[in-house]
Amino acid sequence: MPRGMVVIDKERCKGCGLCIAACPQKVLAYSGQLNHSGYNVVHTEHPEACVGCTFCALTCPDIAIEVYREKVAA
Repeated sequence: MPRGMVVIDKERCKGCGLCIAACPQKVLAYSGQLNHSGYNVVHTEHPEACVGCTFCALTCPDIAIEVYREKVAA
């Protein structure tokens, strides 16, 4: 199974939660931490479950998420 890694720019995140709703693997959740703008930011609650689908990054209106995929040997 492919593996992915989600990187969230916490200062760009506005805590809208669209990425949380879009993630089929339930990788993301609210962190309970506020960024400098006062938003409750998202973090990777279950990083081991990430498959690198990029739904979270495609859904983020603030372009605060990058997804990296692990290369699979052929």
